Amino acid sequence: MDAWVWILIVVAAVVVIVALASWFALRRRRRRMLHDRFGPEYDRSLESARSRRKAEGELAGRAKQRDKLDIRPLSKAARERYAAQWSELQTRFVDVPQVAVAEADELTTQVMRDRGYPVDDFESQSEMVSVDHPDVVQNYRTGHDIYTKTTRGEASTEDLRKAVVAYRALFEELVTDGERADEHARS
Repeated sequence: MDAWVWILIVVAAVVVIVALASWFALRRRRRRMLHDRFGPEYDRSLESARSRRKAEGELAGRAKQRDKLDIRPLSKAARERYAAQWSELQTRFVDVPQVAVAEADELTTQVMRDRGYPVDDFESQSEMVSVDHPDVVQNYRTGHDIYTKTTRGEASTEDLRKAVVAYRALFEELVTDGERADEHARS
């Protein structure tokens, strides 16, 4: 074979190797970015999906959908009003824990609505919240699961306590998130 044919084969092989290396590097970078953005939610998605590719595609889709939303911080007055409502809710827990759990679910949903999250159904809520608050979205799922048990009359007092604690984690994150945004705007 002529020398130019060998050169062409080597160049083609190098191009293929570089393309494959680039493709693997991009996949690794995307995986790292998704893991960094979603934290524990990334691992949860991997466990529940049939493949890593499906899980990562679903998470990327969530992020893309979330980025289209107009999520806004709460005003200082709204943060204070919600904090007072939560305080009252916790006080009522002692006498009527089932009602307090229902109120925790409702109050958390109201905060999400005011922030701009979709509140049509629980799955949409939890998916969009998982993009911005991946460290507490599992608490939200736990609280909602217990709330569902409560509506069927199947939750124990300890379950109800766990639900309020779980809701509080997301509630505080949603309410104070805007406060941090306001502080950054002032600096």
